[in-house]
Amino acid sequence: MTDPDLVQAFDRVMKGRYANRFFIDRPVPHETVHAILEAASYAPSGANTQPWRVHALAGAAKARICADIQATHAREAAQHASEYTYYAPDLPALYQGRKQKFGRVFYGALGIAQDDAAGRAAQTARNYEFFGASVGLIVTIDRRLETGSWLDLGMFLQNVMLAAKVRGLDTCPQETLAKYHRVLRRHLPIAPQDIVVCGMALGFCDTAAGSRRGVMERAPVEAFASFHGFEAPPARDTGE
Repeated sequence: MTDPDLVQAFDRVMKGRYANRFFIDRPVPHETVHAILEAASYAPSGANTQPWRVHALAGAAKARICADIQATHAREAAQHASEYTYYAPDLPALYQGRKQKFGRVFYGALGIAQDDAAGRAAQTARNYEFFGASVGLIVTIDRRLETGSWLDLGMFLQNVMLAAKVRGLDTCPQETLAKYHRVLRRHLPIAPQDIVVCGMALGFCDTAAGSRRGVMERAPVEAFASFHGFEAPPARDTGE
Protein backbone atom coordinates (compact mmCIF):
# COMPACT_ATOMS: atom_id res chain seq x y z
CA MET A 1 0.00 0.00 0.00
CA THR A 2 1.34 3.43 -0.93
CA ASP A 3 2.30 5.74 1.94
CA PRO A 4 1.29 9.25 0.81
CA ASP A 5 3.67 10.85 3.29
CA LEU A 6 6.59 8.83 1.93
CA VAL A 7 5.66 9.75 -1.65
CA GLN A 8 5.53 13.44 -0.78
CA ALA A 9 8.82 13.25 1.11
CA PHE A 10 10.57 11.47 -1.74
CA ASP A 11 9.21 13.93 -4.30
CA ARG A 12 10.46 16.82 -2.14
CA VAL A 13 13.94 15.33 -2.11
CA MET A 14 13.99 14.88 -5.89
CA LYS A 15 12.56 18.32 -6.62
CA GLY A 16 14.71 19.94 -3.94
CA ARG A 17 17.98 18.72 -5.39
CA TYR A 18 19.91 21.31 -7.36
CA ALA A 19 23.51 22.04 -8.29
CA ASN A 20 24.64 23.98 -5.23
CA ARG A 21 27.71 26.19 -5.65
CA PHE A 22 27.87 27.73 -2.19
CA PHE A 23 29.10 25.68 0.76
CA ILE A 24 30.25 26.36 4.31
CA ASP A 25 33.49 25.05 5.77
CA ARG A 26 31.98 22.24 7.83
CA PRO A 27 33.42 18.73 7.63
CA VAL A 28 31.31 15.82 6.47
CA PRO A 29 32.18 12.71 8.50
CA HIS A 30 33.71 9.71 6.75
CA GLU A 31 30.83 7.51 7.87
CA THR A 32 28.31 9.85 6.23
CA VAL A 33 30.13 9.81 2.90
CA HIS A 34 30.45 6.03 3.16
CA ALA A 35 26.72 5.68 3.85
CA ILE A 36 25.84 7.89 0.86
CA LEU A 37 27.99 5.84 -1.48
CA GLU A 38 26.70 2.56 -0.06
CA ALA A 39 23.09 3.62 -0.62
CA ALA A 40 23.90 4.96 -4.10
CA SER A 41 25.46 1.64 -5.07
CA TYR A 42 21.97 0.17 -5.29
CA ALA A 43 21.52 1.98 -8.60
CA PRO A 44 20.57 -0.37 -11.44
CA SER A 45 23.24 -1.49 -13.86
CA GLY A 46 23.19 -3.83 -16.83
CA ALA A 47 23.84 -7.42 -15.66
CA ASN A 48 24.83 -5.92 -12.27
CA THR A 49 28.16 -4.73 -13.71
CA GLN A 50 28.31 -1.71 -11.34
CA PRO A 51 30.76 0.24 -13.52
CA TRP A 52 31.33 3.23 -11.21
CA ARG A 53 34.47 4.08 -9.30
CA VAL A 54 34.78 6.96 -6.85
CA HIS A 55 37.73 8.74 -5.23
CA ALA A 56 36.46 10.66 -2.18
CA LEU A 57 38.62 13.62 -1.15
CA ALA A 58 38.74 15.63 2.06
CA GLY A 59 41.21 17.49 4.25
CA ALA A 60 44.84 17.75 3.17
CA ALA A 61 44.41 15.34 0.25
CA LYS A 62 41.67 17.49 -1.23
CA ALA A 63 43.62 20.69 -0.58
CA ARG A 64 46.69 19.38 -2.43
CA ILE A 65 44.67 18.35 -5.47
CA CYS A 66 42.73 21.62 -5.55
CA ALA A 67 45.92 23.66 -5.34
CA ASP A 68 47.50 21.72 -8.20
CA ILE A 69 44.43 22.02 -10.43
CA GLN A 70 43.99 25.72 -9.66
CA ALA A 71 47.62 26.45 -10.50
CA THR A 72 47.40 24.41 -13.69
CA HIS A 73 44.16 26.12 -14.70
CA ALA A 74 45.67 29.57 -14.17
CA ARG A 75 48.85 28.68 -16.05
CA GLU A 76 47.81 26.49 -18.98
CA ALA A 77 44.06 25.86 -19.13
CA ALA A 78 44.08 25.62 -22.93
CA GLN A 79 46.42 22.63 -22.79
CA HIS A 80 43.91 20.45 -20.96
CA ALA A 81 40.75 18.77 -22.22
CA SER A 82 38.40 16.02 -21.16
CA GLU A 83 38.82 12.59 -22.71
CA TYR A 84 35.21 12.59 -23.86
CA THR A 85 32.79 15.09 -25.39
CA TYR A 86 29.99 16.28 -23.13
CA TYR A 87 28.08 18.60 -25.46
CA ALA A 88 27.45 17.91 -29.12
CA PRO A 89 29.48 20.38 -31.22
CA ASP A 90 26.30 21.50 -32.98
CA LEU A 91 23.47 21.36 -30.46
CA PRO A 92 19.95 21.19 -31.95
CA ALA A 93 18.04 24.44 -31.50
CA LEU A 94 15.86 23.18 -28.64
CA TYR A 95 18.83 22.23 -26.48
CA GLN A 96 20.95 25.19 -27.50
CA GLY A 97 18.12 27.49 -26.46
CA ARG A 98 17.90 25.82 -23.06
CA LYS A 99 21.66 26.03 -22.62
CA GLN A 100 21.65 29.73 -23.43
CA LYS A 101 18.77 30.36 -21.04
CA PHE A 102 20.69 28.54 -18.32
CA GLY A 103 23.60 30.92 -18.83
CA ARG A 104 21.36 33.97 -18.57
CA VAL A 105 19.68 32.75 -15.38
CA PHE A 106 22.86 31.40 -13.79
CA TYR A 107 25.12 34.39 -14.37
CA GLY A 108 22.27 36.84 -13.88
CA ALA A 109 21.65 35.54 -10.35
CA LEU A 110 25.35 36.03 -9.62
CA GLY A 111 25.30 39.57 -10.99
CA ILE A 112 27.79 38.70 -13.73
CA ALA A 113 27.10 40.46 -17.01
CA GLN A 114 27.17 38.61 -20.33
CA ASP A 115 30.23 40.58 -21.46
CA ASP A 116 32.07 40.20 -18.13
CA ALA A 117 34.66 37.66 -19.23
CA ALA A 118 36.73 38.08 -16.07
CA GLY A 119 33.73 37.52 -13.83
CA ARG A 120 32.73 34.40 -15.71
CA ALA A 121 36.29 33.08 -15.60
CA ALA A 122 36.47 33.65 -11.85
CA GLN A 123 33.22 31.77 -11.35
CA THR A 124 34.48 28.87 -13.47
CA ALA A 125 37.67 28.72 -11.41
CA ARG A 126 35.60 28.09 -8.26
CA ASN A 127 34.96 24.61 -9.65
CA TYR A 128 38.55 23.74 -8.87
CA GLU A 129 38.05 24.23 -5.14
CA PHE A 130 34.78 22.24 -5.25
CA PHE A 131 33.00 25.53 -4.50
CA GLY A 132 34.30 25.39 -0.94
CA ALA A 133 32.63 22.05 -0.13
CA SER A 134 34.48 19.97 2.43
CA VAL A 135 34.28 16.83 0.26
CA GLY A 136 35.11 16.37 -3.39
CA LEU A 137 34.34 13.24 -5.38
CA ILE A 138 36.19 12.21 -8.53
CA VAL A 139 34.23 9.68 -10.58
CA THR A 140 35.75 7.39 -13.19
CA ILE A 141 34.67 4.57 -15.48
CA ASP A 142 36.55 1.95 -17.48
CA ARG A 143 37.04 3.41 -20.96
CA ARG A 144 36.53 -0.03 -22.51
CA LEU A 145 32.85 0.02 -21.55
CA GLU A 146 30.12 1.15 -23.90
CA THR A 147 27.29 3.69 -23.71
CA GLY A 148 25.05 1.46 -21.62
CA SER A 149 27.53 1.53 -18.76
CA TRP A 150 27.57 5.32 -18.90
CA LEU A 151 23.79 5.21 -18.43
CA ASP A 152 24.36 3.02 -15.37
CA LEU A 153 26.90 5.53 -14.06
CA GLY A 154 24.42 8.37 -14.50
CA MET A 155 21.85 6.54 -12.39
CA PHE A 156 24.49 5.99 -9.71
CA LEU A 157 25.39 9.69 -9.71
CA GLN A 158 21.74 10.64 -9.30
CA ASN A 159 21.54 8.26 -6.35
CA VAL A 160 24.58 9.92 -4.77
CA MET A 161 22.94 13.34 -5.05
CA LEU A 162 19.61 12.15 -3.64
CA ALA A 163 21.26 10.20 -0.82
CA ALA A 164 23.19 13.34 0.09
CA LYS A 165 20.11 15.57 -0.07
CA VAL A 166 18.05 13.40 2.26
CA ARG A 167 20.92 13.62 4.77
CA GLY A 168 20.87 17.41 4.75
CA LEU A 169 23.78 17.80 2.33
CA ASP A 170 24.02 19.42 -1.07
CA THR A 171 25.98 18.54 -4.18
CA CYS A 172 27.16 19.93 -7.48
CA PRO A 173 28.15 17.59 -10.33
CA GLN A 174 31.18 19.01 -12.15
CA GLU A 175 32.04 17.83 -15.65
CA THR A 176 34.78 20.46 -15.95
CA LEU A 177 37.06 18.59 -13.55
CA ALA A 178 37.44 15.87 -16.19
CA LYS A 179 39.59 18.33 -18.14
CA TYR A 180 42.34 17.96 -15.56
CA HIS A 181 42.58 14.18 -15.60
CA ARG A 182 46.35 14.39 -16.04
CA VAL A 183 46.64 16.43 -12.85
CA LEU A 184 44.32 14.07 -10.99
CA ARG A 185 46.42 11.09 -12.03
CA ARG A 186 49.41 12.66 -10.28
CA HIS A 187 47.57 12.37 -6.98
CA LEU A 188 45.13 9.47 -7.29
CA PRO A 189 45.50 5.78 -8.23
CA ILE A 190 43.44 6.12 -11.41
CA ALA A 191 44.07 3.09 -13.62
CA PRO A 192 45.23 3.71 -17.21
CA GLN A 193 42.08 2.07 -18.54
CA ASP A 194 39.86 4.42 -16.52
CA ILE A 195 38.53 7.74 -17.78
CA VAL A 196 37.67 10.63 -15.48
CA VAL A 197 33.98 11.37 -16.00
CA CYS A 198 33.33 14.18 -13.54
CA GLY A 199 33.81 15.54 -10.09
CA MET A 200 31.18 16.33 -7.50
CA ALA A 201 31.16 18.83 -4.66
CA LEU A 202 29.54 17.47 -1.49
CA GLY A 203 28.91 19.36 1.71
CA PHE A 204 26.75 21.69 3.75
CA CYS A 205 25.00 24.49 1.91
CA ASP A 206 25.77 28.12 2.67
CA THR A 207 22.14 29.14 3.10
CA ALA A 208 23.11 32.81 3.35
CA ALA A 209 24.04 32.70 -0.34
CA GLY A 210 20.72 31.23 -1.42
CA SER A 211 19.60 34.42 -3.12
CA ARG A 212 22.49 34.06 -5.57
CA ARG A 213 21.16 30.79 -6.95
CA GLY A 214 19.26 31.00 -10.20
CA VAL A 215 16.20 28.77 -10.24
CA MET A 216 16.13 26.58 -13.34
CA GLU A 217 12.76 25.79 -14.88
CA ARG A 218 11.74 22.29 -15.88
CA ALA A 219 9.79 21.50 -19.02
CA PRO A 220 6.26 20.21 -18.30
CA VAL A 221 5.60 16.51 -18.71
CA GLU A 222 3.61 17.22 -21.86
CA ALA A 223 6.76 18.59 -23.50
CA PHE A 224 8.68 15.31 -23.27
CA ALA A 225 6.19 12.48 -22.74
CA SER A 226 3.32 11.02 -24.72
CA PHE A 227 0.81 8.56 -23.31
CA HIS A 228 -0.65 5.60 -25.20
CA GLY A 229 -3.46 3.29 -24.12
CA PHE A 230 -4.40 5.19 -20.95
CA GLU A 231 -7.89 6.33 -20.13
CA ALA A 232 -8.30 10.03 -20.80
CA PRO A 233 -7.44 12.04 -17.67
CA PRO A 234 -10.20 14.15 -16.14
CA ALA A 235 -10.37 17.68 -17.46
CA ARG A 236 -8.57 20.20 -15.31
CA ASP A 237 -10.66 22.83 -13.59
CA THR A 238 -9.45 26.13 -15.00
CA GLY A 239 -11.68 28.13 -12.69
CA GLU A 240 -13.45 29.81 -15.59
